[in-house]
Amino acid sequence: MNPRRWPIVTDADRAAIARVLDRGVLSGAGAPEVKALETEFAAAVGARCCLATNSGTSALHIALAAAGVGPGDEVIVPALSFIATAQAVLQQGATPVFADVDPDIYNIDPADAARRVTSRTRAIVPVHLHGLPADMDAIEALARGHRLTVIEDAAQAHGAVYKGRAVGTLAAMAAFSLNSTKNLPAGEGGLFVTDSEELYARAARVRFDGLEPPSKWDPTHPLDDEADAHATLRGWMYLPGELTSALARSQLQRLAETTARSQRNAARLSARLATLPGVEPPRIPPDRTHVFHKYRVRLDGARPGAGLGPTALRDRVLEALRAEGVEAVLWQTAPLPAHPLFASRERYPNAEAALASTLVIGSQSYPLFAQPLEVVDAWADAFERVWKVILRAAERIYR
Repeated sequence: MNPRRWPIVTDADRAAIARVLDRGVLSGAGAPEVKALETEFAAAVGARCCLATNSGTSALHIALAAAGVGPGDEVIVPALSFIATAQAVLQQGATPVFADVDPDIYNIDPADAARRVTSRTRAIVPVHLHGLPADMDAIEALARGHRLTVIEDAAQAHGAVYKGRAVGTLAAMAAFSLNSTKNLPAGEGGLFVTDSEELYARAARVRFDGLEPPSKWDPTHPLDDEADAHATLRGWMYLPGELTSALARSQLQRLAETTARSQRNAARLSARLATLPGVEPPRIPPDRTHVFHKYRVRLDGARPGAGLGPTALRDRVLEALRAEGVEAVLWQTAPLPAHPLFASRERYPNAEAALASTLVIGSQSYPLFAQPLEVVDAWADAFERVWKVILRAAERIYR
């Protein structure tokens, strides 16, 4: 059975785009689709304020700027994430300081983060990697002890919950992505959320070239601001377009459906893979939910590997799964500090081990969370076949 490609575009999505074209308003800080998206997403996560942006990276950047981060400051980020987490820090002139991750759930390790705090540390950015919330209680305790601002990188975690609270409401500010790969896709775009009116106002100016956004919008003059404004701080043009905002609003209506399907598919696949010796499905602490933007599987090669190192075993399984028609990929192959941009020689053993011994079921074009159960079962069948072949090969060698 052919897998379902992401994103899924419906007639409702097409109607939302047509609505924008018919109106003839394509952009603006006060434009109706942008403002409605901000209101609706804030309500969806339970936040007081929201700003739509042109990317998840820019949403994170305006949060850092609103926090007062600047040149000479340090910001603690996890060693395992997408590069945008660190790039946003660099964009604000600060230095990303990398902390290792928890070996079981791949999110930032609060204990290692605590060891990285210096007199220059200004903020910490926990990433809810793959849709699983980080250990926010421990991170908030660390931040309070050192007067740090916490900013959630929730780019992959729309709809996840930590101790009964929605991701995006667990810290001073949060940033989400609307990239096509995400569980809430709109092409390119981002969402900044906060409960602080002060942080919201500052971030709004950063998003709009340092200017105060217009207080009114006149549908008869949609491109004309009420009055000239004067820049009060350094800013960028990070506004999204109306087409993106309209599509995001339409997709937001189906986010709960996407989340339920993702969790159903992950539960189905985990139940199958958990019976295979040496295969470890994603772990979910009991105090939080996972939305499985990515479904990362760990392979324990101690027995079935028959002398293979973790990377060799991973690559053999990856090749075999692909031959069976499974959408299986590697997402990140090195910790962020090892990128040539940073060229750090420091070791991050947990992040390194995670990347060496894991693979992701579902690609970005054909993610697990998009699939009907028939495809999930077919992928599980293929994984079982591949793993049995590897076990048999190991048995022959051990004999």
